[in-house]
Amino acid sequence: MTTTDIPRPADVDSGRRVPRKRSRKTATGGLRQAVSATTLLWIMACLYGFPVLWFVLSSLKPASDLFSYPLTLVPHNPTLSGFKAAWDSANFSQYFINTAIVCVITTILTVGVSCCTGYALAKYDNRWLKAFFLCILATTMLPGEVMLAPEFLVVRNLGLYNSFAGIILPAVLTATGCFMFRQFFLTVPDELVEAARIDGARELSIFLRIMVPLSRPIMLTLAILSFQWRWNDYIWPLLMLNDPNKFTVQIGIQSIVGAQNINWSVLLGASVISMIPLIAIFLVFQRYVMSADINAGLKD
Repeated sequence: MTTTDIPRPADVDSGRRVPRKRSRKTATGGLRQAVSATTLLWIMACLYGFPVLWFVLSSLKPASDLFSYPLTLVPHNPTLSGFKAAWDSANFSQYFINTAIVCVITTILTVGVSCCTGYALAKYDNRWLKAFFLCILATTMLPGEVMLAPEFLVVRNLGLYNSFAGIILPAVLTATGCFMFRQFFLTVPDELVEAARIDGARELSIFLRIMVPLSRPIMLTLAILSFQWRWNDYIWPLLMLNDPNKFTVQIGIQSIVGAQNINWSVLLGASVISMIPLIAIFLVFQRYVMSADINAGLKD
């Protein structure tokens, strides 16, 4: 009797690699970690969002209900009288125009100067630039109140007191903006810059046509932050301005507060009104704040 060496189906199937199923323990552990992280994020969101929610809902309460006991989150008789009284008691339209002028001009200059400075610090090897970067970072180690007196003297001696220029110019160069752009440009491959130089592109052309488009997410992020900083700035405009027609929003809100008593309903309404432009700007531009594909111009 002869036998053949034909492999049996069982032998053929045994040589195939059968994918292993993920163990139930591993899947349960991953789900547990995901649930724990999600729960922690929701808890943090509630902790941060609850005071804001209380603040907004309190602005809809009449003045008599703000300090009623027991305290309630939802207003029983919601009203917009606080908003109307706040708008009528102060020249908010002029305050908004003044603040918008300061914020827009300062934001544009801050983004432009920070972008140029960050590119020079990241792509040029010079010891003086490194020393300059250390000096910029050193300014973050000092409290802002320490710099108020010398900045005020400089601005006053330049003849910029009680003007929008006196508010704008000291706020143009920020250590945060320079650091953000420097760290971003360090991640851009040097091969991209060298390839442009080999093709005959000049330094200004490389910066404007390659680096600036790549840094658009950082530019938009810094623009949102800078606009928020200038909109909420209170101390410096208070020192620099004495003309009521040039007051910003934050100074206008402070003028509502009386010396002896405080109308909390009006103050809360004015505060909520001042928040509306910031919320609108963030909702419009948040989708543009995303990671840039810095390797899009390179080939393997």
